[in-house]
Amino acid sequence: MKKVMQLSLVAVLAFLMIAGSAMPAFASDGSADTDVINEKLGVPIVVYGGSLTAAQKEEVRQQLNVSDPANTKEFTVTGQDIQKYISGDPNSRMFSSAKITRQDKGKGMTINITTPDKITEVTKEMYANALLTAGVEDANVDVASPVKVTGHSALTGIYKAYDAAGANLDKDRMQLANEELDVTTELAKKEGDEKVTQLMTDIKKEIADKKPATREDVEQIVNDKLNNLQISLSDKDRQLLIDLFDKMVDLNIDFSKVKDQLNDLTNTLKDKMNELGLDQGFWDKVIEFVKSFFQAIVDFFKGLFG
Repeated sequence: MKKVMQLSLVAVLAFLMIAGSAMPAFASDGSADTDVINEKLGVPIVVYGGSLTAAQKEEVRQQLNVSDPANTKEFTVTGQDIQKYISGDPNSRMFSSAKITRQDKGKGMTINITTPDKITEVTKEMYANALLTAGVEDANVDVASPVKVTGHSALTGIYKAYDAAGANLDKDRMQLANEELDVTTELAKKEGDEKVTQLMTDIKKEIADKKPATREDVEQIVNDKLNNLQISLSDKDRQLLIDLFDKMVDLNIDFSKVKDQLNDLTNTLKDKMNELGLDQGFWDKVIEFVKSFFQAIVDFFKGLFG
């Protein structure tokens, strides 16, 4: 009986922890207040997905903590924008939206997904990594969607916001950042979000340190980091990574300029992995716990009525 009561208590606590972490954070610490106008850097820019209905757009305003639209610049991102910025499909449907609040130089980048239950594939760490590749720095970026989406189209909205603000991002880098996001989300389906994002971050940091001169150098860095994180990829997936980072080197992307932000991203990922116990078979433990909990309940009632 004592064992069942202990298991019941643990189960309740586990449920509360999981439920609490799954709830949407509509006004988390990453979401900037639109009631305060920054006279130096300008008002936040909000870019809404072009497929939103009027009701959904209003819902997204609340999710992005836009209390007064008059204190923002608002735009709509369409399939034509996807074609313009990343040479994507102009017939794409777009729901994910973003608010960009520019920060003083050196402040770094904060990504906040205010509807984590609706952005199903792209994590905030993936957005951060891709945006650094695109050349986006020093900003608070909030992402939201009223319906379940992968989250890929939010990148195009962010690019459009920077264009509207007069910051000319390089198109090749924007396209490469989108390619990076595609590769990352595909690998994450097989290896897990945190581990793959850690891999991408570590490779960028190593490129910043070693400044590889040849494709063979890039290949060595990729292989070393895969081995360090004990990630085993197919030959095809390994080549996708090598091709991606070789393109970054060809574009002369200087990740040393954002080394501090990459280090912050690394520390965040390590904390998340430790919390989840990913290196100790976290989900296997969850499954075994649930099995043992319900078996204890069954055994208890068998003993009670047997």
